[in-house]
Amino acid sequence: MEVILKRDVEKLGYKDDVVTVKNGYGRNYLIPQGYAELATPSARKALEEILRQRAFKEQKEIQEAKAQAEKLSNLEIKLSAKAGAGDKIFGSVNNADLADALAKEGVEIDKKYINIAGGNIKRLGQYEASLRFHREVIASLTFDVIAEA
Repeated sequence: MEVILKRDVEKLGYKDDVVTVKNGYGRNYLIPQGYAELATPSARKALEEILRQRAFKEQKEIQEAKAQAEKLSNLEIKLSAKAGAGDKIFGSVNNADLADALAKEGVEIDKKYINIAGGNIKRLGQYEASLRFHREVIASLTFDVIAEA
């Protein structure tokens, strides 16, 4: 079954993509939850018209996303956390903490668009994260987790 996504769905596609899914997944989850609609011929024509109108605005959004991604190249992010013996952190550092640190530096991004390699961080050191500003603009960021003074 083919459906048109109404919003981004993790590991399936982005908003306004036409994707093929199994019948049960589409009818029992995606459509009732409001994540997708059936890809009928009339819905496809409406989608084409929407995409045509949005093309100019999309280019502007991509330029803004690239500008924000460029800001990352000059940033040195250091997250501080309480640490014990052997570089272990009390608690963990996650994507929400990284989003807060980036906001203080002037880079606004929602925490759900930040993916830290390996998930939550439980030790001091240097780590890598990927930040998705737009479906076509994904930037990489290296940051340090240091012990609180």
